[in-house]
Amino acid sequence: MFLLFPHCDKEVIVWNNYLFAESVDDALSQLASFAGQARLIAGGTDLVLQSQRGQCPSTTMIDVTHIPGLNQIQMQDGYVLIGATVTHAQIASSPQIQSQATLLAQACGQVGGPQIRNVATLVGNVVNALPAADGAVALFALNAETQVASLDDHSQVHYTWMPIAEMYENVGVCTIDPCVQMVTAIRFKPLPPSAGSDFQRLARRRALVLPILNVGTVVELREGKIADARIAIGPVAPTPFRATRAEQALIGQPATEEALNRAAQLAMADARPRSSLLRGSQEYRTAMVEVLVRRALNNAVRMAKKEAQ
Repeated sequence: MFLLFPHCDKEVIVWNNYLFAESVDDALSQLASFAGQARLIAGGTDLVLQSQRGQCPSTTMIDVTHIPGLNQIQMQDGYVLIGATVTHAQIASSPQIQSQATLLAQACGQVGGPQIRNVATLVGNVVNALPAADGAVALFALNAETQVASLDDHSQVHYTWMPIAEMYENVGVCTIDPCVQMVTAIRFKPLPPSAGSDFQRLARRRALVLPILNVGTVVELREGKIADARIAIGPVAPTPFRATRAEQALIGQPATEEALNRAAQLAMADARPRSSLLRGSQEYRTAMVEVLVRRALNNAVRMAKKEAQ
């Protein structure tokens, strides 16, 4: 069996096999049996295009959407847990995510268009390892972790939690081997009532276009001062970028306009966007880092103050 893409100058043979896994163990065992020639697929919104362009050499796809439990958002051991097949649409519409991680609901609600959001998965967004991925930028601000499953020497499934930053090696390069490993879940601590968050996206139009910039922020207030601050930005580096100098400058400070403006300036100084035909000049994008970070911080502070009332 092979898949053909119409409307091409010639027939493009993409996949020889399309199989379904019934469990994580089954998925990993099938990957192992094809010795590097198979990949896992869920939404496939990126993988199908990569295969069509010849960027994915795998000839067998193993569909994981039938594995029970991977399509759920739930609380587990004090964490919000998002399964591997949960879509952006599920996350954007989830009351739990909207209340406990507002910026992630905002980010997932801006991915592509409705058709894409109903199919594409957040885990796929992460594994694709692009620094501008909306969901990934929000997850960096949430200090998220990913659960990676692999087979040990005795063919038993072994699970490991790793910080999301460790998933990214370079632009489009994920540190896990998609031919032998599987990301089964993402988790993060729910934001406390004293925290607010916000996601800002700058693009040429509202949907179905790559972002020029995107920013995710988290601000926690205690007794009128900033107890925690997180600022994630993309794409201004080969991976989603945490503006740590700006974050540290905020901690312990009153949530004043002056403090937020200073943090936005520090984030702009440390960001390194490049000129791009699709995204604009380096000078424009650098200036807009300050604008978006300041806007996102102000919105996060307003939310934190509102929640504290």
